Amino acid sequence: RHAVVFASLHRPLGTHELEAQWQASAQRSVKSQVDDVFTRLVSELSGGERKRLVLDLLLHSGADVLLLDEPDNYLDIPTRQWLEDELRACPSTILMVSHDRTLLERCSNKIIAVEGSGCWVHGGSFATFPEAREKRQELLGDDLKRWHEEERRLFHHMKIMKQRAAQNFKNATKANAAETRWEKFVAAGPPPPPVPDQQIYVRLRGADAARRVAQLNGVSMHDLFKPFSDEIYHGERVALIGPNGTGKTHLLKVLSQELSPGTGEVKFGPRTSVGVFTQINDRPDFLGRECIDIVRDHITDEEKAMKTLARYWLRNQARQKFETLSGGQKARLEILRLE
Repeated sequence: RHAVVFASLHRPLGTHELEAQWQASAQRSVKSQVDDVFTRLVSELSGGERKRLVLDLLLHSGADVLLLDEPDNYLDIPTRQWLEDELRACPSTILMVSHDRTLLERCSNKIIAVEGSGCWVHGGSFATFPEAREKRQELLGDDLKRWHEEERRLFHHMKIMKQRAAQNFKNATKANAAETRWEKFVAAGPPPPPVPDQQIYVRLRGADAARRVAQLNGVSMHDLFKPFSDEIYHGERVALIGPNGTGKTHLLKVLSQELSPGTGEVKFGPRTSVGVFTQINDRPDFLGRECIDIVRDHITDEEKAMKTLARYWLRNQARQKFETLSGGQKARLEILRLE
């Protein structure tokens, strides 16, 4: 897989140089010797390990320009700090897509915002972006208000001139000129309106479960973590943290009963239902299906299903195939299904 990464670099690499760069990246990112990495499948690495390995290769490639699509996805807390340091130290010009406000504040010095039907540029970091966007929204609103006022003034002037022309044909030329000015103004169209803020309304309700929702008794995963026990109670918000590759996703799969623990058992309270949101939104069972059909698996009434899609800003994608959705749209659809 590493050959694909190096093939995109700005100059060809010899075999020895390739191995040296691969070994350095492997030792920095996956903390493994090159021989070990060469004999491991990429699928055996955690999502975070894969991401860090590729990022390390790119950030040390010497390329003039790097295009990074959400480089912070799947990274643990220490690795996010590593990424921030590497981005600041990298001599390349970087254009990255990210939803991490902290990363944008610390590592960007220009923001290109893609919203509405176009783009606009903020010449500063994300720390000053919200204030700049608010001012821009106000200016857009003021411009639109002035346009409507001018349109009404021109229309009113045209009506007056037409009335005068009806009384005296000498005013016909002025009336036609006023009508032409109004028509040209309207044809040019109004300025862009303020971009509406996305407000997504999530309605997650806990079932009438017992106070103790889940009980873990001596749960372990071989080669990942030793046996531990815990109890999770109704209404708790539990954060599961740890470096990449330590078994966090495996533990969630055990809790969702997708995997069996190496030792121990997991018990759920009576009337407890489990909803699952995964970090990778590939759903083979959804391929070829429209969003509205997926939602109607649980909400049979089409009107109610459309209203639910609208709450997640997915109404316009109702008849769109699942595989054509963006990553963010797929994630919103998955959260919707948790309802």
